[in-house]
Amino acid sequence: MSDASHDLARKLLLVGDGGEDLKLRYLNVLIDHGLPRTAAPRDILVVGAGIAGMVTALLLKEAGHRVTILEANANRAGGRIKTFRGVFSDKSLHAEAGAMRLPDFHPLVLALADKLRIKRHLFYNADVAPGARGTGSVPPVVHTSFTGQRWTNGAPTNFTAPAATQRSLIRVNGVQVTRGEYARSPQQVNGSFGASVPTTMSQTLDKAFAPVTVAQHGTIDEQVAAWAKVIHDFDDYSVHRYLAEYAGWDLARIEAAGTLENQTSRLHYSLMNALFDRAIINPSSRYWELEGGTASLTDALAARLEGTIRYNRRMTKLTQTTRGVRIETTAESGTEDSCDGAPRPPQQVFEGDYAIITAPFSAVRFCEFEPALSYPKRRAVTELHYDSATKVLLEFKNRFWERGPQGFTGGGCVSDNPNRFTYFPSLVERSKGGVVLASYTWADDAMRWDSLTDGERYAFALDNMAKMFGPQVYREFTGVGATQSWARARYALGEAVIFTPGQLHEHHASARTVEGRVHFAGEHTSLKPAWIEGALESALRASLEVHDRR
Repeated sequence: MSDASHDLARKLLLVGDGGEDLKLRYLNVLIDHGLPRTAAPRDILVVGAGIAGMVTALLLKEAGHRVTILEANANRAGGRIKTFRGVFSDKSLHAEAGAMRLPDFHPLVLALADKLRIKRHLFYNADVAPGARGTGSVPPVVHTSFTGQRWTNGAPTNFTAPAATQRSLIRVNGVQVTRGEYARSPQQVNGSFGASVPTTMSQTLDKAFAPVTVAQHGTIDEQVAAWAKVIHDFDDYSVHRYLAEYAGWDLARIEAAGTLENQTSRLHYSLMNALFDRAIINPSSRYWELEGGTASLTDALAARLEGTIRYNRRMTKLTQTTRGVRIETTAESGTEDSCDGAPRPPQQVFEGDYAIITAPFSAVRFCEFEPALSYPKRRAVTELHYDSATKVLLEFKNRFWERGPQGFTGGGCVSDNPNRFTYFPSLVERSKGGVVLASYTWADDAMRWDSLTDGERYAFALDNMAKMFGPQVYREFTGVGATQSWARARYALGEAVIFTPGQLHEHHASARTVEGRVHFAGEHTSLKPAWIEGALESALRASLEVHDRR
C-alpha cells in the first residue's frame, strides 16, 4: 500500500496528523470560538470572494489580521453560489444557478447557515404530496466524531419529514412511468435498453459498487486502511471501466444505469468521484435549502465583510519575495457572462505578507506567477479537470405538476431527451406559480446546451417538457426563463473539479500545498469537490495554516 494512498484516505476522512478529527476542530473554529486572537497581525490578500475566500477572510479578520479580498466580478460575491432573483415575471420567485441543496451529512455549511440566522427548509430530493411539509421544528446540526465526541448546535427536536410519493416521472425509449411504478416493476424500463435486470438500476449499481464502497464503521484506523486500499487499487479506473471489467456488466446494463442514474455523461471520469459520494449518501439522507436562495449564505458573509472586498479586481500576476507578496490586478467591463471588449483601465497593485488563492484553477491558469509555481502545482493548475454544468430554468403561471391524483411537489424527473433531469421547486411561498429547473446537465450533455443561445435553450427545454407533461406546458409558460452555463462563466470557467482516472494520486496533494507565502483553498483543494462543504473545509485548513505561521 503506497504512502500516497494512505495520506489520501486520511485527508478524505479528515484525520489529522495526531489522529484528531479535523471536522470537529473545524466546527469549533467556524461556529464556536473562531481563531485565537493574534499577537502579530499580518496583511493578507485573499483572491476570490466565493464562499471559501469569504470564510477564510472572515476568520482571519476576526482574529485581528488585516485582510483584503480581491474579486474579479464587478457585480457580486459568491462565486458558483448564485441565485437568480428578480428576473422572473413573479418577483417573489427565485431559482438557483449554482448550488441548490445542502445535505444533512455536511455539518459545516448547515451550522454556518444556522449561525448566520438563515432559515432552512427541506429540499425534496424525492417528490412528496402537494402541500406536504415536515412536522416539528427544524432539527439541529449534529456531528458524531470518530473520537466518540458529539458536536451539536441545539437540542434534539421532534422533526419528521413527509414521506416520498414517487409520482415524478421516468421517460426513456418511448416508455413513461412514475418512479413508483418503476420501483415496483423495473423490467419494462430496463428491458427497453436491452438490459435483463430484475431490480432498479439504483439497486443494481449499489450491488456493483458494494465491494469497493467503504462502510463508515469500525475504528478510524480500519476505515483509513480500507479507503487506502480502494484508492490504491481503483484510482486509475473510470466508472465505465469498473462496471465493465470488475463488475462484469454488459453494455446494455451500463447504458441503462447511465441514463436512469445520471451516470452517462460521467462514465469516463474517475470511479473515485462516484465512490466518495456513494459512501455517504443514502436514501434516508435529508437535504435542505435556504430561505431566499443559497446566495443568502454568501450575501450574509459579504455583508460582514463590507469594505474588505475589492470588486472588479481580477488577478493577472502574483510576485512573491522573502518579505511578502505583490498582486497585480485589472478591472474589466461587462459581466461575468460577457465582455464588451472595452480597453482595460490601468492596473492596481496590492501588497501583503501572505496570499490565499481561492479562485478556481481554471481561472488561475491565466495568471502569471513570479517566481514560477512548483512543477507539481503547475501540473495541478493546468490538468485538473473542471466539468461543464448547465441549467435551464422556466417560469410557469401555475404549478400544473401538483394537480390531480398523481400530482407531486419537489423531486425530479429523468428522461433520455436533451433535458435529461428536471427538478421541481420544493417550497413556493406567496405565489401560485413556480420556476422549474427544466434541464440540468453535466459534461458532454451540458456542452450541447452551451452551444445554443439563451432563447434556443428555453424553446428546446419547453418542447422536451411537453413530451413528458403534454401541451399544458406551453399554456402555462410565462415566457420568462433563466439559464446558467458554468463552462461559459468568465470567472468560473467550469462547474467544479471532477477527477479523471489517476488524477487523485497525481494532483490532489500538490493542489493544496503551500508555495512559499502563497496558500490555496477552494473546493478543488478538498476531497469534496463540487460541494460547499469541501470549500468550507479548505477555508478552515487555509486560515489555520496562515494564522499559525511564524
